[in-house]
Amino acid sequence: MEYENVSETGENPELEVILDVMVDVTGSLGSCRMSMREVLDLAPGTLVQLKNKVTDPVILCLNNKPVARGEVVVINDCFGIKITEMVEQ
Repeated sequence: MEYENVSETGENPELEVILDVMVDVTGSLGSCRMSMREVLDLAPGTLVQLKNKVTDPVILCLNNKPVARGEVVVINDCFGIKITEMVEQ
């Protein structure tokens, strides 16, 4: 019989060590390419057009690695991401 390393709560104790580790979570609406001249000309009120369309999913990243795609939602006057698909690694 093979020994299974599971705690009384049903969780793997080896995994419990990392469950409270903080990671940076970011959402990416899109991107564009600009010349340095355009970057230096940026000022309040400047509009920067991204390549992505309004219907394109946003990317959710953990420590700069894409893990999911989703839709932008508003939650209590803040932006959020409703996950629609997990990114396969």
